[in-house]
Amino acid sequence: MNNPDSYLERILRARVQDVAVETPLEPAARLGARLGNRVLLKREDLQPVFSFKLRGAHNKLAQLTAEERRRGVICSSAGNHAQGVALSAQRFGVRAVVVMPALTAAIKVRAVRALGAEVVLHGNAYDDAYEHAVALAAREGLTFVHPFDDPAVIAGQGTIAMEILHQYRDPIDAIYVPIGGGGLASGIALYVKALYPAVRVVGVEAEESPSMARALAAGQPVTLEHVGIFADGVAVRRVGTETFRVCSELLDGVVLVSTDEICAAIQDIFEDTRSIVEPAGALAVAGLKKDVGAGGVQGGTFVAINSGANVNFDRLRHIAERAAVGEEREALFAVEIPEAPGSFLAFCRAIGQRSVTEFNYRYADRSRARIFVGLELREGRAERGRIMAALAGAGYPVVDMSDDEMAKLHVRHMVGGPAAGLADERLCRFEFPERPGALLQFLQAIGARWNISLFHYRNHGSDYGRVLAGVQVPSAALDEFHRHLAVLGYPWWDETANPAYRMFLANPAQE
Repeated sequence: MNNPDSYLERILRARVQDVAVETPLEPAARLGARLGNRVLLKREDLQPVFSFKLRGAHNKLAQLTAEERRRGVICSSAGNHAQGVALSAQRFGVRAVVVMPALTAAIKVRAVRALGAEVVLHGNAYDDAYEHAVALAAREGLTFVHPFDDPAVIAGQGTIAMEILHQYRDPIDAIYVPIGGGGLASGIALYVKALYPAVRVVGVEAEESPSMARALAAGQPVTLEHVGIFADGVAVRRVGTETFRVCSELLDGVVLVSTDEICAAIQDIFEDTRSIVEPAGALAVAGLKKDVGAGGVQGGTFVAINSGANVNFDRLRHIAERAAVGEEREALFAVEIPEAPGSFLAFCRAIGQRSVTEFNYRYADRSRARIFVGLELREGRAERGRIMAALAGAGYPVVDMSDDEMAKLHVRHMVGGPAAGLADERLCRFEFPERPGALLQFLQAIGARWNISLFHYRNHGSDYGRVLAGVQVPSAALDEFHRHLAVLGYPWWDETANPAYRMFLANPAQE
């Protein structure tokens, strides 16, 4: 498959029309006007399963032999690929087995079963499901349908590029593509570069799942120790061997975007289309905004792939909460003021005629108080800096919390004051899988030796929740405590030195 012409032929011959529709290429007028460029959205979120994934899955099944179809197919997936395989198998009348992690959201499991597939729930993460699916395939003689590292799957995804270039005949400066395992980016780059090599093809990854960016930097695929779970559709620890080869040769770069930038992109898409995409589905728009904005380009034409819209409704609360910060329309500050009559009023005068989005006030001691405040911005990051300078110039100790993950996830919801007399508290932030027994397992891993002094949990409507826990651990016992956390096996971060904790929650004696 090293000959690009072979892939071009595969894409031209790809069989996707049986299940996929030719999705529209729509202008994003509001976003384009803000950026000073023409922005076009390829609406793969309008596919029958609300994702592009059925293209590659169906093209793979279309190429199976009669004997392979008789035996059936199997895949591992937590969502979009599973629905694509299930729908394609239904059209061909083929048995389909889908292995999903045990913590997969019920809405996704129901969607796959509704398409006639057999669902097997196994393990806590995608890697567990993948290994079990491979074992089942060998034991039962099923054909494994890989979500990205397969030439037939790559060719199926490449039909998106064929549609884009058919739908828009004028010059295109760049196409922005989300990257998980790299199948979509590979397919689009292969077709576009074969016909219009001057068109840039740019991959976009979540900062917390930079598997392709790390691979390109290392010169080979690498396995990430941990991937974030917000943009779960692209949460891949290791890109494919074939997708890495193609992307390393043809991609013009990879842009990394934050959770807040993804949330802002979801809002941008909604404002232009009145449609709500999933976090992975907004990745390309987030990357386009960041890349084009930084480059100062004006009057160009840019395409972003809206790759999917399989989002749980209750996740929208978290998305809306973070979108304003991601768009730099809100800034969060922690400020210390004197605990004296009139000081609260004086602070409000210091911030001036600004819209306050959030205000948390807490008495600290007889001489000082702490405020956690959100302010609406009109001029983005530059205005944040001016506010900081103005408050500091007025004599207020101030910390910008706008980029502090712990502050945004937890502290803004639990400003309650320090715990006087509490000794040896360590503050840890965890990501918890949403499954029965997770909390019990956490407490068992901590054991009875250490006292839990603080606990805050938030469910953001995803497969994982977030926990902030204070645990009293003397310095001499830290190594043993860390061994306990290793047994726990959940991703965790030590936040004891975090300024939001120090200002609002810690024992003053620990400051």
